[in-house]
Amino acid sequence: MRRVRLSVAERREELLGAAVEQIEARGVAAVRIADVATALGVSNALVLYHFSTKEKLVAEAFAHAARQDLAQLRKLLGRRMSAVRRLRAAVRWYAPTGQAKGWRLWIEGWAAALREPVLREVTRDLDKQWKAAIGEVIAEGVAAGEFVCPDPATAALRLTALLDGLAVQMTAYEGAVSRARAQEWADEALARELGLEREALAAATR
Repeated sequence: MRRVRLSVAERREELLGAAVEQIEARGVAAVRIADVATALGVSNALVLYHFSTKEKLVAEAFAHAARQDLAQLRKLLGRRMSAVRRLRAAVRWYAPTGQAKGWRLWIEGWAAALREPVLREVTRDLDKQWKAAIGEVIAEGVAAGEFVCPDPATAALRLTALLDGLAVQMTAYEGAVSRARAQEWADEALARELGLEREALAAATR
């Protein structure tokens, strides 16, 4: 079947999407240019035309995934509702029990970032933006009198650190933490950071 001719931007988007899928399936170390090319039915040369090395392809694939995750986070946090409701929706989406995809991808990215400076910058920037976005909404809730939190930025750091850790446990060690227990801990952590009882958090987000 004849392939539809894509613009440069569309082709790059297609290649990056395929690269993300291959990294999730094979891992950063094992994935090859040929794997991405085969997945799309294109030549290795086409992939290399857009991304001159595997390292550049991998780094840009993570940046692509980061943009998608951040866009979804901002969508959740930008809704016209109370800060408590927005925060709980974001935490439940971000947590390994939610609908966010790609925890295996990000665990691979964190590991590879120890050796790859470019990838380290991508993952660090994503981490900073996540924490900043969560912290901003916590600050909004404090200003609106919804709850009390003396240090929104630190609260966001503790909260995301817990969720990251749960994701590693649940992804790397199947059955180590049940989905129900992880969701319970995420709700407890959010309530604690907002100075609320868990029952009050649940009532505020119904």
